[in-house]
Amino acid sequence: MKNERKFETEAIRTQLERTQFLEHSTPLYLTSSFVFENAEDMRASFAEEKERNIYSRYSNPNSSEFIDKVCKMEGAENGFAFASGMAAVFSTFAALLESGDHIVSAKSIFGSTHTLFTQFFPKWNIGTSYFDINNLEAVEELITPNTKIVYAESPTNPGVDVLDLEILGNIAKKHNLIFIIDNCFASPYLQQPINFGADLVIHSGTKLMDGQGRVLAGITVGSNELIDKIYRFSRITGPSLSPFNAWVLSKSLETLALRVDRHCSNALQLATYLESHKKIDWVKYPFLKSHPKYEIAKKQMKAGGCVVAFEVKGGLEAGKKFFDAIKLLSLSANLGDSRSIVTHPASTTHSKLTKEERKSVGISDGMVRVSVGLEHIDDIIADIEQALG
Repeated sequence: MKNERKFETEAIRTQLERTQFLEHSTPLYLTSSFVFENAEDMRASFAEEKERNIYSRYSNPNSSEFIDKVCKMEGAENGFAFASGMAAVFSTFAALLESGDHIVSAKSIFGSTHTLFTQFFPKWNIGTSYFDINNLEAVEELITPNTKIVYAESPTNPGVDVLDLEILGNIAKKHNLIFIIDNCFASPYLQQPINFGADLVIHSGTKLMDGQGRVLAGITVGSNELIDKIYRFSRITGPSLSPFNAWVLSKSLETLALRVDRHCSNALQLATYLESHKKIDWVKYPFLKSHPKYEIAKKQMKAGGCVVAFEVKGGLEAGKKFFDAIKLLSLSANLGDSRSIVTHPASTTHSKLTKEERKSVGISDGMVRVSVGLEHIDDIIADIEQALG
């Protein structure tokens, strides 16, 4: 779906129709349900002969505005908004899979998604095979007659590795599989996976979309056919986004481009600084020329995102000293916040993985993930410099 208006304009001007009060800013619709004009209106609405709001578990004006904005940003036909990013991940897969189905997934994925694939889906006879992100040629070898979905993140959490989405999209199309991408680290401002063959795109709205660490949210967008299946599953199971959180997120999207530009500028400067630091073993950031997939990142993304990964020399003990010495930056497991955050993935976001599993996806015990915020870059660097000693 091509839009005549630019990304930033759509983010600001995609709004609900004004009410009789002619408000300039969309109001908050804090209502659990909606009324009907008469018996026939009620019957026709429940029979889906009319497109209208019935109950906020199904849809709500605020959620609809948020979904419309993300669909325009991603070039998607439709979407559904969820109470959290993981609600989006689970509900998307649960709506599309049946017992006996099979997922082919990148090995480098968020820890909670990995746990979903390895501990919960097997109870329903749904299997997962993992491919190495550096060996996409091997993806086809994992496809079986019951494979239904190809799934990946790019950039990955927490290692900021980059996958060639076009290659994966072509493989999925060749085998008639559903291709799903978690686009959380990039945001729709930096990358639109549908342009590279993705059928569905998932976001944790908790991250860059909110941008200020206030609300939980998730969203899946894509084709009408697939979203209809996700909608029908979700209206029954109830993981929908609250109207208040949807209202907050829709407002936040108005400044997404401005914020992400600053995030990326700060992150690239921090990554460049760390790359030459004598106390750092290695640094990974998609728009550093030293990144192994730099050219692919440049092809797919407008800029490198807000996350920088690195390792302090001296391993785990040196890493602990670094975290304990941080003063300005926050010690937290979130990302995409206006405030810079440092995280130790091995003991937090990916702690449910075994040490061997973490090692296989490049998460060392000493890895540090920095979500670079909107503070002045001099202050961010100064805090990391003093923490490194």
